[in-house]
Amino acid sequence: MSFSSEWLTLREPYDLRARNPDVIAAVLSAFAGQRAITVVDLACGTGSTLRALMPRLDARQTWRLVDNDLSLLARAPQSSPPALSVTTVPVDLNRDLEVALDGPADLVTTSALLDLVSDEWLERLAIEAAARRLPVYAALSYDGRIEMTPAVRGDHVMIAAVNAHQRTDKGFGPALGPAAADFAIARFEALGYSVVHGPSDWEMAADDFEIQTEILAGWASAARQMSTLPRAETEAWLTRRRDVIAAGNFSLTVGHVDFFATPSATR
Repeated sequence: MSFSSEWLTLREPYDLRARNPDVIAAVLSAFAGQRAITVVDLACGTGSTLRALMPRLDARQTWRLVDNDLSLLARAPQSSPPALSVTTVPVDLNRDLEVALDGPADLVTTSALLDLVSDEWLERLAIEAAARRLPVYAALSYDGRIEMTPAVRGDHVMIAAVNAHQRTDKGFGPALGPAAADFAIARFEALGYSVVHGPSDWEMAADDFEIQTEILAGWASAARQMSTLPRAETEAWLTRRRDVIAAGNFSLTVGHVDFFATPSATR
């Protein structure tokens, strides 16, 4: 599954604001005093994880950016400083996850990926990371929580449809969807990792018109695909929600989870 560069650009400021500071602090602490670090960023998109983490790491950095979308991959290094070593690696992560992790690495990162993958794929990631004794920073996994204020008729049915759609196949087998973060944390802990985790919710206020409109349209599309409601009812819900946005009194919270998993005695 791939996303448009326009959508990734639109969501990036909200992602950056949402990233859990305690989890980031744990990442920075793990590499404090290390002079050089090699980071492998899985499903890098246009490079949002690099832009979020690179300025905070006090070390000489080498980034290996991995994605199967060549268009997004071409954009990923464009905003990095000239002195930063950045390599782009086109890889189908469903088929060749192990290839993506081969080679020098100190840290594996990913953002907004784990809720799209299957339990089998996530198990592979945990096992491969553990075999290489690699820490993993995984940000912005959707956890199923949606709060919309004010409420309108049809919200609960739409939220259920969104969460059901999140569990459909996104290219990695039936997706874990809202269960992904809990599953991943449990698997890493079972493999002897210490895990720091916390919420990284999107918080959108009345003036966040553009992204709210995009999100609601996406949810309506998901509901249509799941055939949860008759099409006319889905469209009526979307109209009610757009009216609330236009009135300037809509707030939206979308729940996410960040975690940082470190193998025992790695540092």
